[in-house]
Amino acid sequence: MTRIEFPLAGYRMSVLVNRQEILQVYQDQQRLAHEPIDAQLVQVNVAGHTLQLDRSRLAEGLLAVAVNDEPWQWLEVPIQHNDNKGSWLGLAALGFKLLKSANVVKAALAGASLAGYAWLFSWQFAVMLLACLVIHEYGHIRAMRYFGLKTKGIYLIPFVGGLAVSEDKLTTRWQNVIISLMGPAFGLLASLLAVVLYYVTELEIFAGVAVLSALLNLFNMLPILPLDGGHVLKSISFSMRSWVGLLICLAGILLGVVISYTFGLMLLVFFLLIGTLDILLEWRGRHQAHLIPLDRYGQIVSTALYVVVCAGLIGVMWHFADADSVLLSLPIKVLSN
Repeated sequence: MTRIEFPLAGYRMSVLVNRQEILQVYQDQQRLAHEPIDAQLVQVNVAGHTLQLDRSRLAEGLLAVAVNDEPWQWLEVPIQHNDNKGSWLGLAALGFKLLKSANVVKAALAGASLAGYAWLFSWQFAVMLLACLVIHEYGHIRAMRYFGLKTKGIYLIPFVGGLAVSEDKLTTRWQNVIISLMGPAFGLLASLLAVVLYYVTELEIFAGVAVLSALLNLFNMLPILPLDGGHVLKSISFSMRSWVGLLICLAGILLGVVISYTFGLMLLVFFLLIGTLDILLEWRGRHQAHLIPLDRYGQIVSTALYVVVCAGLIGVMWHFADADSVLLSLPIKVLSN
């Protein structure tokens, strides 16, 4: 598309052409109607004047203009040789920008997660699961913002879970504890709200949301890196002594091996590999650690908060232990064993 401009009777005329077609004619910024006279000529009325346009030589880069039967004047038009190439390059540039956009990546991952869980189970379960994950990760985001950390948002990873991403680094172990606990804490609040809605509406789906949210968040509270419980354990134990932190975190990894073997949780094995690497890096950089450790009071408070959140999640599942639905009572039976 090319714009040709020329003066006429004190007005600034603009003609938009594309290859051999006249698309639009403007008087200043006002769009004018143009009528074809024959296959090549177009006529436009401009403030009492008759403007004629000859498009017969547009392919050669020429447009003829005549006003009120005056002689034709030929105007040069830049020849567009690379329209297709330019269009493709423009589309490619737009696609590249979209791929770089974090919002597009988030939406794609969320859509893939929803489709994957719906394929494995059902779309109702997929929606419930994603809602629980988003609430959990939003708890982390709120805690990060409370400490003044910039965040990149929430990423839902298909068949793995979710991830709250921060742009800034932590400076204290206390930040790590609170940020780690706020995800399960928000999950606990969601479970309690679902319990209330269950009794108000008597819809079993809310009971399912309560139990599912409690189960997912309790799993996250396992003292295994890189789960939230593992981060709390690492912050407390490494605040005591480096060798104490190493031994306790390795004990958590051993616990994870036992759980993954007992219940056949292959995803947990993947987490254990990441957690082991995290522990080794923490031990290797113990002399250059930049995180301010927890004092004795902080260690006690962190432990108490961890116990309270775990107790609340177990309490929600225990509440439905005698439910007629097998799915509602299953989580507490697994814990009992």
